Parts: sequence; C-alpha cells; structure tokens
Amino acid sequence: MKFGAVVAVAMVTGLLATACGSSNTSTGSKHRVPPTASMKPLDKVGAGEGLLNLIAWEGYVDDSWKKSFEQTTGCQVHAQYAGSSDEMVSLMQNGGGGQWDMVSASGDADLRLIYGGDVKPMNEKLISDWQNFQTYFKNPQYNTIDGVHYGISLQWGPNVLLYNTNKFKIAPTSWSAVYDNSNKGLVTAYDYPITIADAALYLSKSQPSLGIKDPYELTKKQFDATVALLMQQRQLIKKYWPSASEEISMFQNGDAFIGAAWPYQTIQLKAAGAPVADTIPSEGATGWGDTWMLATKAPHPNCAYLWTQYVSTAKVQAEQALFFGETPVNTKACGEMEALQAGSCAQYHASEPGSYIDTIHFWKTPETTCADGSENCIPYDQWVSAWTTIKG
Repeated sequence: MKFGAVVAVAMVTGLLATACGSSNTSTGSKHRVPPTASMKPLDKVGAGEGLLNLIAWEGYVDDSWKKSFEQTTGCQVHAQYAGSSDEMVSLMQNGGGGQWDMVSASGDADLRLIYGGDVKPMNEKLISDWQNFQTYFKNPQYNTIDGVHYGISLQWGPNVLLYNTNKFKIAPTSWSAVYDNSNKGLVTAYDYPITIADAALYLSKSQPSLGIKDPYELTKKQFDATVALLMQQRQLIKKYWPSASEEISMFQNGDAFIGAAWPYQTIQLKAAGAPVADTIPSEGATGWGDTWMLATKAPHPNCAYLWTQYVSTAKVQAEQALFFGETPVNTKACGEMEALQAGSCAQYHASEPGSYIDTIHFWKTPETTCADGSENCIPYDQWVSAWTTIKG
C-alpha cells in the first residue's frame, strides 16, 4: 500500500467502495504477454507447508488477525516490512529468490513485478470471497493481464484534494488550485514519482489538445508537458510529504494548506480539530490499490493461498480497513466495519454510489507500451529521473 516510507497506521488511506458496485467491468490490461503467463496456477489448495514468508507494507500482517490464521492453518507467518514500492520490487527480484512467498504490492509496482517475471498467475476461483469483490477490483488493469490474474486485490483508496477551510473559504473544485501562483507557499504534494500522474490527469482535462487518455501512458510530448507543469508547481511547494503522518503535521503546523492526500489524513486531522476538508475535484483523481501477489519461486504456495483466502474475508478486510484507514474490496465488509465501529462505512465513504470509483484512475506502472500497442510511452525509470529533476 503505499508508498514511500510510511509508518504503521499512518501509511495508507482509503475511501469508498464496499457496498456498491462500479460500472467499470474491466477484464484487466491487454498489453504484452508476461514471462510467467504460461505457468499454470494451483487447481486446488492442499495442506499448508507450515510457513509463510511475506513482504508487506508495515502493519499489513498485524497480530490482531495474523495469530488466528496461524492457529487455524498451522502456517507460521514471517513478514519483512518494506518502506516503498521500489524496495518491494527489489526484494522480489528473481521470483522472490525461493525465499519469499508473497508481496502486498501497490499498483505502481505490480506491472514491474509481472513483466519482470517475479510473480506468477493465481487462480481466483480458489478465493471464495473473490465473487464478493467490487466489480473493478476483480480484474483491475494493474494486476490482471488478458484475463490472467497475477494477484488478488486487497484494499484501496483515492488521492483526494485536502485543504484548510479557513484559508480556502470557497471549496476548491479543481486541481488547478495546486498549480495556481496565488497559492505560492501553501501547497504540498506527495514525494514520489507516481505523483507525475496527478499532473497528467489534470492536463488531460485542462489541455485536451495534448491527447492524454491515460495519466500513466504518456508519449514524450505529453510527458514533457506534464514535467513542465510540475517544474512550475515546484515554486509553489512549501514542502513535499513522504508519509501520511508528516503531511498531517504539516497541516497542523501551518506548513501546508492545500495538496493531494489520502482520506486517512483528513480523518485524523478532523479528529484532532483541524479546519480541513477534502474533495475529488472535477477532473477526477488518481488512487491506489494493493494486491497480494504470489512469488514465481514461492516455496509455500498452499500457505500463500490459505492466507489470501483468509485476508479476503469480510471480517478480516474490515479489521484491516479500520486499522489503517483504507477501504476493503469485499462488498460484504461494510457490515463488519459497522459492527466494529458504528458509522465507519459512512466515514470511509463506503456508502457512496458505485459510479464514484469510475472517477479514480488507479496507479499502474508506466511502461513503454501504450494503449494502442505502440512503444512510444515513457517508462517508469524515466519518471524516477524526472521526479529527481522536478524536486531540484
């Protein structure tokens, strides 16, 4: 889940999505064939091997739900927490090296893992709760290629526009606010290369002549225009935020008054009495989705499937959602959330109409392959270089 060095509870956020279905009926990406595409997934789950080694976002393997799994299955779970998507990709090289079984990757890492041959197809039919997932998260483009599942979706959240209501008496309705020179010294942004997609999404609406259809699939002309916008924005930035907790502190201390955030920050700030609100602007928003992915050389595949079955259940999804402040993909988790914390479904916007999710452009790894099959798009490594230049 996300992204940069984020600590335990302050690491992700989430919104909507449990009760209502999306109108998006995607069957995944139709890009080039991954190197592990021909590997047949398990057709049944056997007895656990007694051990499960995971690479995860900090706290994703919390004792409050891990211990019950261990007692029930006999699979003893060992987790190494990673501080960024890049670190997860690095640890999973060579198919997990015969050491790691699974990784809780975010959308900006999934395609790197898939096309690097580091993860292999999974059989979604062995995950009984998969049928209860919100439509979009059954086959999202970031973990499903030509109908083949390279992992099972877990939790998600949008990247909202957070603002100080005292400073902005009139609620902003566009991302243009974070590029407006009149807001110099008030703006913050997430310190990670995938932030480039936020600017690309804005340009897709504000400068339609650029022809941006997907904020993660940018030609050189589109990419250069996006980088130029972010270079201009740099003059407005008071400070970039690398973690949710740091952005919270910035809004509390007056170091930031407007910028992209996760609903987690909004909830925590409001609970502390801060004058803030958030919105999904008219252009829509980017967002993240996390996936448990199976290492190509996983030594304990049965325990891996047992774990995926377990964390896909409504009860465990609800527990994790409330623990982190994110949104489960299981549509039946809302009732469990309400039983644990009254009002939580509304707090996390789980009662919003399903069409809401269609406004979210979920993270996926930028690649050279564009939607039209051409090789004219800018790959992730160039996003990384550009972000270093943008920050100066």
